[in-house]
Amino acid sequence: MKSNIEIAQIANKERIKDIAGKLGIEKEHLIYYGFYKAKVDYRLREKLLDRPDGKVILVTAINPTTAGEGKTTVTIGLGDALNRLGQKAVICLREPSLGPVFGVKGGATGGGYAQVVPMEDINLHFTGDLHAIGAANNLVAALLDNHIYQGNKLQIDPQRITWRRALDMNDRQLRFVVSGLGGQGNGVPREDGFDITVASEIMAVFCLAQDLQDLKERLARMVVAYTYEGIPVTTGDLQAQGALTALLKDAFNPNLVQTLEGTPAFVHGGPFANIAHGCNSLIATKLAMKLADYVVTEAGFGADLGAEKFLNIKCRTGRIKPGVVVLVASVRALKLHGGSSKEGLGQENLSALRKGMGNLHKHIENITRKYHLPVVVAVNRFPTDTDAELQLVLNECRNNGAEAAITEVFSKGGAGGAELSRKVLEVLERDSQRPSLQEQDAQGLDLQEGGNQEPEAQERTNSEVEDFSFLYPLEMGIREKIKIIAKEIYGAGSVVISKEAEKSIAQFEALGYRNLPVCMAKTQYSFSDNPALRGAPEGFELTVRQARLSAGAGFVVALTGGIMTLPGLPGLPSAEKIDVDETGKITGLF
Repeated sequence: MKSNIEIAQIANKERIKDIAGKLGIEKEHLIYYGFYKAKVDYRLREKLLDRPDGKVILVTAINPTTAGEGKTTVTIGLGDALNRLGQKAVICLREPSLGPVFGVKGGATGGGYAQVVPMEDINLHFTGDLHAIGAANNLVAALLDNHIYQGNKLQIDPQRITWRRALDMNDRQLRFVVSGLGGQGNGVPREDGFDITVASEIMAVFCLAQDLQDLKERLARMVVAYTYEGIPVTTGDLQAQGALTALLKDAFNPNLVQTLEGTPAFVHGGPFANIAHGCNSLIATKLAMKLADYVVTEAGFGADLGAEKFLNIKCRTGRIKPGVVVLVASVRALKLHGGSSKEGLGQENLSALRKGMGNLHKHIENITRKYHLPVVVAVNRFPTDTDAELQLVLNECRNNGAEAAITEVFSKGGAGGAELSRKVLEVLERDSQRPSLQEQDAQGLDLQEGGNQEPEAQERTNSEVEDFSFLYPLEMGIREKIKIIAKEIYGAGSVVISKEAEKSIAQFEALGYRNLPVCMAKTQYSFSDNPALRGAPEGFELTVRQARLSAGAGFVVALTGGIMTLPGLPGLPSAEKIDVDETGKITGLF
């Protein structure tokens, strides 16, 4: 079989104006970037407010492993499969970061015959959105240091600057640096550091803002430092929000591309789910909901990270109610969770598979019993899977109250997602009797805020799930929210909050930020904060070592374990495999 990039390069792509036409987007709302990609004026949504919202299908996964799960591939394949059934579906994905592209993971545009294209453009510079976000982040840093250098009217304490610089690359050398060296004319020396661009609060603000005015207001609220007296200093205090919005104005318009089968796809925004909230831009998702009957979107990494943040942060901000959650798993990954060696994954191992099913069961339980959402498990088939292994997974899912379907979208495209798409539509049809958020608003109802479910409600299966509810109420304290996520979603027995984190949380609450949701920064490889603990560990101790305030984005970040906000490159970076021939053709990208 050809490589992903070879398949993408020979694809017969449609002109982007024709892709837009499938959604009823007129040419005056398009900003072209060549023949096969365009931005769509975000203000188009304002003209479509009288249309009903399409149903949101959230695709998430078990905890990822080196064996592969294929979440993005299944997301794309499911969108193609729905369109093959005559449905009007659109896909919403995040933009890839150059860090993983040149690091371990490679590209982030799907795989095989379930990809979004133009693959090389999307994985590299695309339309320049991440560069704009990085430039905006570093403008804040420059203005902040310049303010201190020019007399420090705001009395900023250089030892209490919380804003870090950013670059879209894995570079561990820049995690901690000293800046301002070289004499008085080169600034004020201080400890400094870099985060990867996708971890910047500006990325989070960008992905949660609902229009340009909201974007500007959120940018102005970002806390970047504290004065000598402990008073927060915001970007607005530096009078920076206007310039930042100007840098981000064009990037804010969602990017429209297509799948190999011509399904429209919005690829916009790109926060990581292990260190940020891991969802594509809210403006792209909400625009898609007005343009299509079904919106297939993914949340980063496993359901304990991306889906938890999608449901508790993005859905709260955007008033979005998912109709169904698709949970991606593979036999290979489940066997790894069950203790199989990577070398033995090609051999049938029902014992390891059965043991590894605990990871899948825990994710099913979280989605159905904590959030009261129906689940369809997508078993992403690999060539080495045996019939006995696949049947075991299907049986275990059904015994656990979840629909399940084998998918082969990698090798067959949308045709390989036929069974999955039919099951998703069946679940959505059952769910259609429940009121939408707009109907709930009209009736004066509120989404359940969690923490108040009746005991018997915890035992219900797909056909009996109640309406969507959040995990915790916003009025709950920050510490309590952290503990609920750790214990209810991860399965932790106890939570240790360091003295530094305790001090920060107390300060945030004293400043009026108690009611913000929590964004957990945690390893993606385990329910715990220890990446080596596979399966579904219980009773472990989770350590929160640091807390950061993201006042503009509207959440508090809790950093656990050894999670880093600037990854490093591996021993054999993917960058070493990439090349360009004399005609300009790229090879080895993914």
